[in-house]
Amino acid sequence: MKQRIMFIGDSITWWGMSEDDSIGTGYVRLLHDYLKISYPDRNLEIINKGISGNRVIDLAERWDRDVISYLPDIVSISIGINDVWRQVDSPDIEQVLPNRFEEVLEQLLITTKQKTNATIVLMEPTVISEDIQGKGNIMLKPYVDIMHQLAEKYHAVVVPTHQAFLAFLTYKKEFPLTIDGVHMNTTGNMLMAKTWIQATNELLGNN
Repeated sequence: MKQRIMFIGDSITWWGMSEDDSIGTGYVRLLHDYLKISYPDRNLEIINKGISGNRVIDLAERWDRDVISYLPDIVSISIGINDVWRQVDSPDIEQVLPNRFEEVLEQLLITTKQKTNATIVLMEPTVISEDIQGKGNIMLKPYVDIMHQLAEKYHAVVVPTHQAFLAFLTYKKEFPLTIDGVHMNTTGNMLMAKTWIQATNELLGNN
């Protein structure tokens, strides 16, 4: 029986996708290869539904089409970076402040619980700049907290990617994780994948 694992999010999830490559070259590629090698006895289908520039409100617009219709067994959500970054680089557009972020994300979780049997994985938004005390990272904190609050309420698995990045940057500041403060280089993608594997190890082992 096929087990469908879906990754959805913004450009960090989309990274490297094309007409010829539906998985991409980022952390989803690393997880795709890891899962295929680690569970050769399972009929795993890995799906990447990342779209560059997405905020949580964009996920909501395509949730039925890009998630519910697939009836995934596991859906992994990575969102929040653009919800914060648009407040900095596009202050004139409608913003997704923490309360709105929580409201929309919670509705996505409710819909998923109602319409599928999927286990939900919530990835903390990573970083905005590799300066731990940078404005973007400070602004991210309430969004990270919301992920944890909703995960507890809806029995989701949390992947502590934000915490993993901050911890790494504390000790390895000379070793970059991104190409521009947001989008991952190969090392950043590896850290995301490693953190995801560690957080979901029990979940995957029991499937």
